[in-house]
Amino acid sequence: MKTAILSILMFLPLLAAAIPSEGAEPAAGGRQAKATFAGGCFWCMEPPYEKIPGVVSVTSGYTGGHKKDPTYEEVTSGSTGHAEAVQVVYDPAKVSYRELLDVFWRNIDPTVSDRQFCDVGNQYRTAIFHHDGEQKREAEASRAELEKSKPFREKIVTEIVPAAEFYPAEEYHQDYYRKNPLRYQYYRAACGRDARLKQLWGK
Repeated sequence: MKTAILSILMFLPLLAAAIPSEGAEPAAGGRQAKATFAGGCFWCMEPPYEKIPGVVSVTSGYTGGHKKDPTYEEVTSGSTGHAEAVQVVYDPAKVSYRELLDVFWRNIDPTVSDRQFCDVGNQYRTAIFHHDGEQKREAEASRAELEKSKPFREKIVTEIVPAAEFYPAEEYHQDYYRKNPLRYQYYRAACGRDARLKQLWGK
């Protein structure tokens, strides 16, 4: 579905060739940590994290597969086992991992396997890739609490798995929503992402 939408987008005008990211801010001398999340199309997972104080950078990429240095075309073919994902570098003194988890849940549909919204395939699965034991515990606790308080009836099927090698995506994918705002908004609307998120989580 993403490929079909992208073919339509080729006929839309490009509003901005390159706009610098505003959400990333340097950590003020503190230590940094990494968090990795797969939530379907990585274009749509960058914006929620880039606007959070304490987030240093957000990188779109591929993880959880078996091929070294996969390309976008290889990943979207479903042949490499990778998921589209974002890797968030953050300052734990300013934003907690738990806060990042909360943002993750409310930007995905955790009730479906091997797809997100209009995008179908294992490369669009949802997953939390934990980098250490503490992240694993927090992720599992977060999922357990959500199961009790969720506003929807379906079961949560999002994976919690160890972090694997993360390969940054091609440069044109980074901050896609800033570089190509019209194409991004068209894709997001055509994919039904916001409508489904509202149905799941409310306003």
